[in-house]
Amino acid sequence: MKALNILYAFLGGAIVGCGAALLFAPEKGSDVRERICKILRRKGIKISDAEVDALVAELTGED
Repeated sequence: MKALNILYAFLGGAIVGCGAALLFAPEKGSDVRERICKILRRKGIKISDAEVDALVAELTGED
């Protein structure tokens, strides 16, 4: 059971790290948000621009 927890922690950290790398990349934020929306929509996840903005604010710690 402990090995699964370590695996989940590693995978969770990798996902957060990838998301942070995308958000802090030297591209304009609007371009990155648009790309995130397109990727999620191709995967069948319906998300609005406002939801993406809220997610970005949550990940960056902005209120």
